[in-house]
Amino acid sequence: QVQLVESGGGLVQAGGSLRLSCAASGRTSSINFMGWYRQAPGKQRELVALIDMGGSTNYADSVYGDSVKGRFTISRDSPRNTVYLQMNSLKPEDTAVYSCKAVTTEMYYWGQGTQVTVSS
Repeated sequence: QVQLVESGGGLVQAGGSLRLSCAASGRTSSINFMGWYRQAPGKQRELVALIDMGGSTNYADSVYGDSVKGRFTISRDSPRNTVYLQMNSLKPEDTAVYSCKAVTTEMYYWGQGTQVTVSS
């Protein structure tokens, strides 16, 4: 089992920044990828960013959703089993519940979600 604890959501004005954190515990050695998805009211859940938790210390493969490319950056602290999402130039359309996801070879796990609200 893997447990995920998210933090860092909140209310911010358009153009502002927020940083989300997601810390994993439990069977963390089984995690291959971690990242974030989001879901706005009335919309489907969408990928925000995912990062490879293994590989080189200096470089990690990552993938971003089209709507956040160039504005959001995902990073990792592998020894602490933690990922971060730096969100810059936030827009009202970024308002959503952001959920952390951990992917192992056998299954995936979700955090409880954290609300991000961007006011115009």
